[in-house]
Amino acid sequence: MACKIGAITIGQSPRTDVLHEIKELLGDVVIEERGALDGLSIEEIQKFAPSESDYMLVTRLRDGRSVQIAEKYILERMQAHIDSLCRQGVDGILLLCTGEFPAFACAKPLLYPQRLLQYFVTGAVSDQRVGILTPAPGQIQQAIVRWTQNGQKDILVEAANPYAGEAQVTQASLALKQQGAQIVVMDCIGYTCTMKNAVAKLTGLPVVLPRTVAARTVAELFS
Repeated sequence: MACKIGAITIGQSPRTDVLHEIKELLGDVVIEERGALDGLSIEEIQKFAPSESDYMLVTRLRDGRSVQIAEKYILERMQAHIDSLCRQGVDGILLLCTGEFPAFACAKPLLYPQRLLQYFVTGAVSDQRVGILTPAPGQIQQAIVRWTQNGQKDILVEAANPYAGEAQVTQASLALKQQGAQIVVMDCIGYTCTMKNAVAKLTGLPVVLPRTVAARTVAELFS
């Protein structure tokens, strides 16, 4: 019998831009998807806009638009989805975001892509200069703090919105290479396999993509 995995996006489901690539790596796994912004109008979502002191997240709505939200507004909604998925009998839950979250209560294995990504990079290339891509300029300082606290001693960060097209991503990646990056880490679930391949070809550098790191972890645990 196929395992059933819950997937929770911080935006609106379905995340067809993410899950079609993840499913290719999972094998015989059923995915139940939920979104922290499901059921909300654009006017309601706009009230979640971050202030300068908030932890900023960037995500995608069902219609393809990207929005910036403050993490604090969606934590209760995410916990409610976690509780609901556990009641429905999922075998585990994957968050579809590389943002840093507090510990949620969950009776099943709960996978945080931010932790998976950082542990992978630290274990694989801890002695190299790491170039980080993050979606918005307002997230650059967040990324510096998070990656430095994780033990990376030599990092560079550039902003490139994955929901604004490939050109912005490749331009920011070239900037990282010109500054001496030895590897590019695409620190957002929104970056795609196509973007990863384009950046690798353009820069000649190894590129780490969180959606595939997360998918391969799910496959290892549940396939």
